[in-house]
Amino acid sequence: MTNTHLSRAMSGTVSPPLLPLPDRVAELLSELGSPPRLAAHLRAVHDVAHQLVDWVEQRYPAVVFDREAVLFGAATHDVGKTVHLAELSGPGSAHEEAGQALLLGHSISPELARFAATHASWVDVRVGLDDLLVSLADKIWKNKRVPDLEDLVVARLAEATGRAAWEEFIALDGVLADIGDAAGERLAFQASFPIYA
Repeated sequence: MTNTHLSRAMSGTVSPPLLPLPDRVAELLSELGSPPRLAAHLRAVHDVAHQLVDWVEQRYPAVVFDREAVLFGAATHDVGKTVHLAELSGPGSAHEEAGQALLLGHSISPELARFAATHASWVDVRVGLDDLLVSLADKIWKNKRVPDLEDLVVARLAEATGRAAWEEFIALDGVLADIGDAAGERLAFQASFPIYA
């Protein structure tokens, strides 16, 4: 890796402490010439996804989901922004399908590539808990609360446990509040990197 900003965004020692991106993702982002700010964003969302899947595993040991798929999805969900650079600082959804196609073109399985397309479309009935967790990580990293998305997660958890939805809402609300408390630091981390390499 010759780009020190990109290298630091993906795996350097930073404040707040964030888990590095998986090697497979870091190699892909380097190959694509990812903007450092995009890598920083993916790292922040990946770190938050780790917190969410750890919480689900501890509180809901019987709930079936694919931990590694969620973490990969969080680490790559916006990879299409390497093609649609304007969407790094402005609105747009062209990166979603482009990201999925890009991942498929780099021999990533359809099961993993789908998160690039599903992270912003959680209302589709085919979206499972894995997809919802990636979407949730992509929102709560910056402390954005999306009631419709959270309600879908609560419904899945309540269905899996047989407990009342209000119980699951209280539990989810608590963990999201805790994760959201560090949003300012994560946003500052992302903003410290340039959009262009």
